[in-house]
Amino acid sequence: MYQTSDFRKGLKIEYEGSLWVIVDCQHVKPGKGVAFVKTRIKNMVDGRTLELNFRSGDTVGTPDVVEVPMQVLFKEGNNWTFMDNRSYEQISVSEEELGEAAKFLREDTEVDVVLYNGRPIDVDLPNFMELKITQCEPGVRGDTAQGATKPATLETGAIVQVPLFVEEGEVIRVDTRTGEYCARVKK
Repeated sequence: MYQTSDFRKGLKIEYEGSLWVIVDCQHVKPGKGVAFVKTRIKNMVDGRTLELNFRSGDTVGTPDVVEVPMQVLFKEGNNWTFMDNRSYEQISVSEEELGEAAKFLREDTEVDVVLYNGRPIDVDLPNFMELKITQCEPGVRGDTAQGATKPATLETGAIVQVPLFVEEGEVIRVDTRTGEYCARVKK
């Protein structure tokens, strides 16, 4: 059981029989009355969010959540297959269950698969990935607008806004948390 003093961003808790992650929390100690924790939590199964206040000393359940390091093997149809690096067991997860993470998956990538009661519910990608641009319009000479960008399609199918000087075939570093371009990779 977690107490309110354990609450922090990113903590996974069990509340009302479901898995939730704390998106934001603030410990409040009013001048009069009992201290409480103001939280915003997100359901990891269906995506709902709630804003709740927990009184100081309240407890919530500890979920059966395990992060297992796995390797992306291949995509078959609408499902991605992952292999446990220790036991070599394979699991298959649909793109709908993966959500936004599916845009940046590629074969042989090391990821952490989040299992809730033995069922995969989320994938934690590396914060930064180096991906090749497969399609991009050439930059126009003389187009020097400050901060101008253009869309580029990556090898995984994701579309990212890149600066005008980036060209097709180059490898770029992308922040998988925000889906934004970070830098060109020199090889």
